[in-house]
Amino acid sequence: MLAILRPYIALYKHYFWQIILGLSLSILTLFASVFLLSLSGWFLASTAVVGVAGLYTFNYMLPAAGVRAAAITRTASRYMQRLVDHNTTFKILAYLRTLAFKKILPLSANQLAHYQKADLLNRFIVDIDALDHLYLKLFSPIVTALVMIVLLFIGLSTINLPIALIICIILTVTLLAVPIIFYYAGKQLGEQLAQQQSEYRALLINYLQGQAELTLFNAQCRYRVKLDELESNWLYNQQRQSTLVALSTALVILISGFLTLLVLWLITQYTLSPLVALFVFVCLASNEILMPIPAAFIFLGQVIASAKRTTNIFNQTPDIQFVKHGKTIDLNSAKLQFDHINFCYPNQPFAILTNFSLTVEAGAHIALVGKTGCGKSTLLSLVTRSWQPNSGTIFINNTPIEQLDEPTLRKVIAVVPQVITIFSDSLRQNLLIGNNQASDKQLIEVLHQVELDKLLATEQGLDLPLGQGGRTLSGGEIRRIGIARALLHNSPLILMDEPTESLDQQTEQQIIQLIKQTCAGKTLLMVTHRLTNNPLFDRVITL
Repeated sequence: MLAILRPYIALYKHYFWQIILGLSLSILTLFASVFLLSLSGWFLASTAVVGVAGLYTFNYMLPAAGVRAAAITRTASRYMQRLVDHNTTFKILAYLRTLAFKKILPLSANQLAHYQKADLLNRFIVDIDALDHLYLKLFSPIVTALVMIVLLFIGLSTINLPIALIICIILTVTLLAVPIIFYYAGKQLGEQLAQQQSEYRALLINYLQGQAELTLFNAQCRYRVKLDELESNWLYNQQRQSTLVALSTALVILISGFLTLLVLWLITQYTLSPLVALFVFVCLASNEILMPIPAAFIFLGQVIASAKRTTNIFNQTPDIQFVKHGKTIDLNSAKLQFDHINFCYPNQPFAILTNFSLTVEAGAHIALVGKTGCGKSTLLSLVTRSWQPNSGTIFINNTPIEQLDEPTLRKVIAVVPQVITIFSDSLRQNLLIGNNQASDKQLIEVLHQVELDKLLATEQGLDLPLGQGGRTLSGGEIRRIGIARALLHNSPLILMDEPTESLDQQTEQQIIQLIKQTCAGKTLLMVTHRLTNNPLFDRVITL
């Protein structure tokens, strides 16, 4: 267990002082709660003992002020503790998500094929979110409880050492034994919940995205039954987990009640004074010390399962490695060569490319045409090193691409994919994907180049929100934004995969004319199914 969680626990060293501040506030809050209840009990008992006769001799003001001070301190420190702890946790979760993305980004297409998009989404959101239990619900309450038990022993031992020792021993044994019991009781259940949550998310996303296919093959009912069955099992396990949480709460209350009765009986053997109330209310307040911990251990199995799934991503080593210090090449022009390329996708019985050779001179515009599955898009993936050829070499400016470091390769190539991704953000942010250093002037110029002036004519201008997936844009406008990104990247080699797919004939002609104008002087390799008669291409290669 510790081996799995150690890398995530080690992250807290980067926020050492924030954690110390959070723990200090947590201890102060718990101390104020115990002190408030204990002082109130002693105060009420003392006033009852002195009665009316002690009205002028008993100091009412000092305990009353202590009660008010403890109440105010408890409220303020609780607010500050939640603020500090959650801020620290959110920073760690943000760091983990960034780290996970950095680990996934270099993975090859072959490695990413082992993950469904829904599964990756689940690891990014649910699994990493589950790790906040480590500090908020596990580490912080345990440390706070141990410190409070020590403080209680120090305070109560000055009044009565044997009773103070009994109270602290029972609290310590409860703190160490009960969580372990409920950890083993909820371990398997937590692992099942983590797995079911992931499966349900993946199944639900597939169900929503595959409505057309499911309707076409009359499979909606079957798929829905499977979804409902998984949901029922998931809800049943959640109910079992809630039952365990309720049992842990009941057990802590039972132990707290037993301790109260025991101390009440023990203290009466020594004295009948207002101090009885002090000890009794300390025992009642111990319920707040112990309550969060057993429930946190019930969820620990789920946290460990999530940690395993997250670690699986972090331990991935990219199949395709880039050299750290590659060769320097000319970034003003690009000559592309394929030399005897052979490529076969994993676990496929036939090769996609066999002994393929092609030379694309600098500034040439080449079209790749052919039937679906003949390897057109695969060639582009090999140039970007999303896949690695089984044999053969690809050269850019007479330099093998394996000898180029990743920043150089990314700088020399701009890609306009078949599916242009538009993020739910402003026009500016969507364009900056091509070059995050571009000025507003450059963005406006490139929008004029791709004939998207009308987007600038709105009140928001570059701050125009494009909506999820670019729902406010037409298909042609989305294609133009993809081309605009490539132009902003300012690379000598441009790869385009079906830039006119799903467009009407008029829009297609406009996009082709736009490519001809904007890609003049650049090396262009375009995959297309619908080759039209135009002077854009110097050569047409049929695969």
